[in-house]
Amino acid sequence: MPRRVASAGPTAWHAWLVWSLGALFFTYAFFQRVAPSVMIDPLMRDLGVGAAVLGNLSAFYFYAYAGLQFPVGMMHDRWGPRRVLTLAALVAAGGSLLCAMAETVNAIYLGRLMIGAGAAFGFVGSLKLAGAWFPPNRFTFVSGLTMMLGMLGGILGQAPLALFVEAQSWRPAFSGAALAGVLLAVGTWIIVRDRPGAAPETAHKDSPAPQGPPAISIWAGLRRVLSQPGNWVLALIGATMTAPMLAFAGLWGVAWLMQTHGLARAEAAASTSLLMIGWAVGAPAWGALADATGRRRLLLIAATSGGLAALCALLYLPGLPSLATSALFFGTGLCLGAMVISFTLARETNPVAIVGTALAFVNMAVTSTGALFQPVIGLLLDARWDGMLSDGARVYSEAAYREALSVLPVFLALGLGACLFLLRDRPVAAAVQRA
Repeated sequence: MPRRVASAGPTAWHAWLVWSLGALFFTYAFFQRVAPSVMIDPLMRDLGVGAAVLGNLSAFYFYAYAGLQFPVGMMHDRWGPRRVLTLAALVAAGGSLLCAMAETVNAIYLGRLMIGAGAAFGFVGSLKLAGAWFPPNRFTFVSGLTMMLGMLGGILGQAPLALFVEAQSWRPAFSGAALAGVLLAVGTWIIVRDRPGAAPETAHKDSPAPQGPPAISIWAGLRRVLSQPGNWVLALIGATMTAPMLAFAGLWGVAWLMQTHGLARAEAAASTSLLMIGWAVGAPAWGALADATGRRRLLLIAATSGGLAALCALLYLPGLPSLATSALFFGTGLCLGAMVISFTLARETNPVAIVGTALAFVNMAVTSTGALFQPVIGLLLDARWDGMLSDGARVYSEAAYREALSVLPVFLALGLGACLFLLRDRPVAAAVQRA
């Protein structure tokens, strides 16, 4: 860890403090992302809906999140993370309050849409701050730490939130999230700066300019990003590695464990959280390894293969003891946390003037998997529903879950194939120089 970001720059603790506010926003966004996973039964009961509608309810977050990624990258490039993240946190807080007060499905749809719109700015903003406040050869590691804190939000949105929902119901949970969003907005405005202000010349070259238009027009930058085949390959790899976490651990994993393994809600949430804990450990570990070796392609192939094997074992091996199930949840997340390398490759292979847009494009593909697979799995479950109910909520068979969740390993296998189309690894020194 460097003692200073640059010889004439701010102290390292200041860099970590600024970055931590952006990363904390991503933690908040991830908490909001997975929160419905521990509310499935009460939401079905209170709103009178089935799995397909509930999948859409959760996916509305991703509709806004993924749909806004191009504007997110452009806005961060144009106005900087401080202004953008502050406003975004207030939007997410307003959506949480609307969810807490909602009496209809349409109202909670709108609330989730607002939450997703605000949360959309978190991860790219964190990466922009990391690029401005840290040297290039620390970018993958700091990005991995950002992902780790995001997983912390996912963990808080599982077992701890499940206990809270059991005790207080889902409306107070959304009210608390609204208050947290307001506090986050205030802290971001007070603490975050877009670049090291004491010595702006030491800021990283892809930092947002304090004023004036970007060096390249927005639409020209967008065309350049979309015209590069490598960006599409990276987007596909990142998407396939993220889908099991967003769709399985992020929504359907708790219900799967409750209905097919007979676990209580809090116990099921704790087991599912292990995938996110594994991701939290894996992301910075893979990032540090990628920074040290420069072997981005090789590491992605190894991680995707391991994640695919663990996920298949989790879904298809019958009669696994609880310890083995927990280990496979953790192992799946540990391997797939290497997805952070796809962002490093996007940063290294695109001109600095469009780095924000390139990162946003990859992030759009990554988060689109939640919008796609959460409702698709719900539709597949409803198609196999045999009419069984428990306290007004639908109960799905083990076979129905197995068939519905099979879309995830198939998609991940596609990502493994895409890894083979990446350029051969370059020495780490060349990668740093290009960045």
